[in-house]
Amino acid sequence: MSAAVEVRGLGEDLDELLRMVRRQGTPAEVLGWLGRRIGADAAWIGRTGAVEAATAGFPRKLAGALRDQVERLAGGRLAAATTQVGELEVHLEAFGAREPRPVLVTAGASALSREATALASQAGGLLDLLGRASEADHSARGYDKKARQLRFAVLTALLAGDVTMARRMTTGGVPPLLNAERVRVYVLHCPPADRDVLTRTYLDASGYHGAGLMVHCPAFKEHLICPVAEDAELGGRFHGEVLRRLVRENPAYALGVSGPHPLAATGEAYGEAVHALAVARNSPERLAAYRGRPSLVHLLPRRPALAWARAFLAPLHTVPKPTVDITRLAVTFPRSAVARLLHISRTTVVAHCRRAEEALGVDLGEVRTRATLDLALSLTALPSDLAETGWPVAPPLGELLRIAPATTWAETFLRPLRDTRHPSLHLTVEAWIDANTDAQRAAAHLGLSRNTVRAHLRAAERLLNRDLLSTGSGVHDLVHALLVTAAHRAHPAAESEHRARWSPADVAS
Repeated sequence: MSAAVEVRGLGEDLDELLRMVRRQGTPAEVLGWLGRRIGADAAWIGRTGAVEAATAGFPRKLAGALRDQVERLAGGRLAAATTQVGELEVHLEAFGAREPRPVLVTAGASALSREATALASQAGGLLDLLGRASEADHSARGYDKKARQLRFAVLTALLAGDVTMARRMTTGGVPPLLNAERVRVYVLHCPPADRDVLTRTYLDASGYHGAGLMVHCPAFKEHLICPVAEDAELGGRFHGEVLRRLVRENPAYALGVSGPHPLAATGEAYGEAVHALAVARNSPERLAAYRGRPSLVHLLPRRPALAWARAFLAPLHTVPKPTVDITRLAVTFPRSAVARLLHISRTTVVAHCRRAEEALGVDLGEVRTRATLDLALSLTALPSDLAETGWPVAPPLGELLRIAPATTWAETFLRPLRDTRHPSLHLTVEAWIDANTDAQRAAAHLGLSRNTVRAHLRAAERLLNRDLLSTGSGVHDLVHALLVTAAHRAHPAAESEHRARWSPADVAS
């Protein structure tokens, strides 16, 4: 590079330099501009002592020859220094108050003029500010990541029904949500990139979202899970209205809303919101509240049903607890979603599921098997007061499903599909279950296209108020309802037999 060039007015140069910084110019671009203005090569040596950016002509070996001077400048023993290395006139200046300090090095055939030295100093100051801004941005991103992880951990504890654990995680800054008596869960479907924008937009000073939470769903990248306090004094209704407004203003959004639940039942509320979202995505309003009926697990005769569930799950006592926990998730969510949820590989999820299959002697690739396992796991998860007393002999599942509350539940559940306005829907969902939820096989059996089958399933989601295409819980309800009605048709007199065997307390819902 030439020895020196005429330096324009310092104010004009600074204006140009600031414009470059505002355009988010990189350190290399700033050094290139500086080198052209002062007729010398330049390098920026960071806090680690390494050259972080330099002009194309800067001799890299020069940094090694200047190591002692750089260390004195970085350590605060010198502010600036000038030296000669071979035929090069070298100027060094350190910046910032925090040690080790970064150092700007310029090297040219002749010493810098006073004006060039002042311009280099100004450029170095801006480079230092850029570096500190980058560090602050990095720290902010780190804080955001940790805060997001904490919000997810709090939500995970709530989904597991452990309110005490959720509160312990937030010691020193308990969010209002954890003081709520009742909660309503909203699941917002939106473009994945919007989730970050929304969580930042509605973030409060404590790192939460007022009377609610907005948490990225790790299993479904389009979902934002939003538990919101239902208590009026906590201001949760405002958050619910905000979410509804977002759906009205954004055609790509949809919202599923649960019913109100105790805070410890956030997991049940989440399940309702997912089912409601399936309805919302198939409706013109793109918004739906859960209108479901009581779960089958609460309608079966409790003591004999628990005896069946314990007997069915007994072989799982021989496998590690993580296998049971992962399998519990895998019967409801796709295995790839479970892997994302737990931050493990899909291969690991498959291995745990295979271990559970071998213990139980079943094939979890079969939808009916998954539905049976889900029912057994749900029964054993009932509150302890329902599980204290045993039952002499575990009855077969078929007998449990033939009692009056179960048959009434199943007939009511399937009634919307048997409406004369939807004559083909019941046949489609039945064929789809028979085809192990393979739409292509169901289509071939029915003589329909695969797209028609999926359209029927989306219509069924809306009528049943159940998610059939994303998670397994809605499919399991459908499997049980079809099984119950089939069993009732095959054994219409069985109900009275079971009433004779089981006391009213056993059959009570």
